[in-house]
Amino acid sequence: THAWGGHRTAPPVADALAGTARLLASLGHRVEEVTVDLGVDWEEFLLANARQWTANLAVSIDELAAATGRPVDSSTLEPPILASYHYGRQVTGTEFVTALALRNRLSRAVARYFETHDILLTPTLPELPVPLGTYAKDAETLDGLGWLRRLFDLAPFTAAFNVAGTPAMSVPAPPDPTTGLPVGMQFAA
Repeated sequence: THAWGGHRTAPPVADALAGTARLLASLGHRVEEVTVDLGVDWEEFLLANARQWTANLAVSIDELAAATGRPVDSSTLEPPILASYHYGRQVTGTEFVTALALRNRLSRAVARYFETHDILLTPTLPELPVPLGTYAKDAETLDGLGWLRRLFDLAPFTAAFNVAGTPAMSVPAPPDPTTGLPVGMQFAA
């Protein structure tokens, strides 16, 4: 129920999670609440992922630019991608390897929970869906780390399982009764 990085799970999302847990229990599943320790500090997690993702992005963009003859600038890339490209070009080999080691620690920490649990259930997002444009708002002011922080802050549950490499899926739950907005539940294995 508790999003990593200290992010609060909004009451309508927590209610949907409780309803999903009750439904699963009524179907014969053993459901218990656990707190999943990622084995790493959230800020370290963000930094490591910013370094690895943007360095990989920079290589991909350079390859595409070379293959197409198109420039790597604001005429071909949106602000957050261009900022991430520039951030990734500054990542050192040592920083990249350190990021991989951190991701490995996180993967091992998450894997421990699957020794005693078949599935981990979390909300897909800790909040109801954000208004259109929230992700891109003031994106031109962000660097690669700032952009990834925005993404991970809005979707901390999915970020951890993506990094751990565990299969996970988002399943629609009943919409929030007050707003009608969709709510998703994430099942990770």
